Amino acid sequence: MSYQPLEGHDLGASLTVRDLQHSAAWYQDALGFTLDRSHERQGKVVAISLKAGTVHLLLTQDDGAKGLDRVKGEGFSLQLSTTQDSDALAARARERGAVLDTEPTTMPWGPRIFRVRDPDGFRWTISSMPVH
Repeated sequence: MSYQPLEGHDLGASLTVRDLQHSAAWYQDALGFTLDRSHERQGKVVAISLKAGTVHLLLTQDDGAKGLDRVKGEGFSLQLSTTQDSDALAARARERGAVLDTEPTTMPWGPRIFRVRDPDGFRWTISSMPVH
């Protein structure tokens, strides 16, 4: 049997966080995501959907079953590409209390990037291509 290669059109991420409301506020304030919707179960908010353009992020409340102090986000990072100014986005994040792992820098192959971690330690690389 011959298979066609996968042709994705969008990718969303789901992150389990220690404090759902705190993380949702951080993503909105520091990075500029907008609230898409809240997900309730038995009258309690258990997840929050955020978006940034066509990027979708689902934050879910950690139930503590695996230990609330476990390390999260090790071994991978999420990359978000944008046409917006990386320096301005980094400045916004910094002004709102985010600690950048790397300041904005231009990579040899073109994009300007900065790296940041969310309150749970999930790593993000925000990149933009220079406008000519």
